[in-house]
Amino acid sequence: MWGLPMRVSVFGLGYVGAVGAACLARDGISVVGVDVNPDKAAMVSSGQAPVVEPGLAELLQSGVRSGRLQATTSAAEAVMATDVSFVTVGTPSQSDGALDASIVTRVCDEIGAAIASKGQPHVVVIRSTVLPGTTARCAEILQKYAEADSISVAFNPEFTREGTAVRDYDTPAYTIIGTIDARAERVLREIYATVAAPIIVTEPAAAEMIKLISNAWHATKTVFANEIGRLGKSLGFDAWKVMNILTQDHKLNVSSAYMRPGFAFGGSCLPKDVRALTYLARIQNIDLPLLSSLLSSNQAQIDSALHRVLATHKRRIGMVGLAFKAATDDLRESPAVELAERLIGKGYDLRILDPAVGQAKLVGANRDYIDSKIPHLSRLLVTSASELLEHAEVIVVTQHSSTFRDIIGWRRPGIPIIDLAGNDFEVGVPVGELVLFD
Repeated sequence: MWGLPMRVSVFGLGYVGAVGAACLARDGISVVGVDVNPDKAAMVSSGQAPVVEPGLAELLQSGVRSGRLQATTSAAEAVMATDVSFVTVGTPSQSDGALDASIVTRVCDEIGAAIASKGQPHVVVIRSTVLPGTTARCAEILQKYAEADSISVAFNPEFTREGTAVRDYDTPAYTIIGTIDARAERVLREIYATVAAPIIVTEPAAAEMIKLISNAWHATKTVFANEIGRLGKSLGFDAWKVMNILTQDHKLNVSSAYMRPGFAFGGSCLPKDVRALTYLARIQNIDLPLLSSLLSSNQAQIDSALHRVLATHKRRIGMVGLAFKAATDDLRESPAVELAERLIGKGYDLRILDPAVGQAKLVGANRDYIDSKIPHLSRLLVTSASELLEHAEVIVVTQHSSTFRDIIGWRRPGIPIIDLAGNDFEVGVPVGELVLFD
């Protein structure tokens, strides 16, 4: 039942559904398209494209001729004839910005009722863009109709673009399977066996979120490029050429670098260069809202960190990391320095552990800056983990580094940790006294 050729029903024959149905049929899968609009169903059944999309009509015609593709308006008929149902119906915006998933849940009701009548196992795959938690809600709806072990549910986001949808279907960056159900995972792996892309399996809520985040990132990139374009027109440089050069850097500019949540950015480059860019725009009277918001958003990250510390109602604070990033002694515009100064200003009793900064203080690599700019913080530096832990009622970690796992492991029971840098402290077991520098 679960081996190819598999039988799949596709609910919703718009851009996503029609392209998906056509590609599945091309790949040897028997497909039944479903749409409440009889005109769409009739068009697909006759091999006509219900939407304008390059290459789609040819695929639909081939699918109909092969006998692997048909369409109907009947949910019950489609479920009875298939083993897997894809839900690709619309989820329009509501007035408050939320996504309207009412059509998705209504379709799940119809699928559930049909599964109950069929009396055989069925896999339901949500492909519509939805808010996190929607797939779980759909699973609850479906399981009202049949035994839990007879219905498997997954979320499988699509990453196709109108105008290149068929090509995008065939060559995605990855295939995301959001499920905790082994049968749903196995079936989707079989369905996408011919797609040359890595498969990532995660929980449904994460899969639902990655679709929203992905589109937000695309929108951010578009706005960023357009703001650089406006700046280029005013200052007289070729923005197309500049952005073309920028995107040729796959080590930092177009990569995973800087793309993990953590503490605010700092150092000698990012804050200074963002200010310089927005200064250029300002003197040219150019409005660049995205670029202009970067520093205020960064400041909000520091404010959030301060509020998290204050919320503990602990007075003795142990801070791990003072430089703007681990393994450096660079304190220029470090968000940890600002956080420390604000805590001191509010009367908190602070101790700070940072091996690189401590070494700079002793040997002079950054000694002048420490002595002239932050002598009050310099006096709060400790030289060992045990000294920090003996003092702290709460530990605040500002840098991402595996070195800090042992420090966390050595803390006294009940001492809370505020990890601002996205460390994984579940790994690693301390084995002895820790002295990070002498």
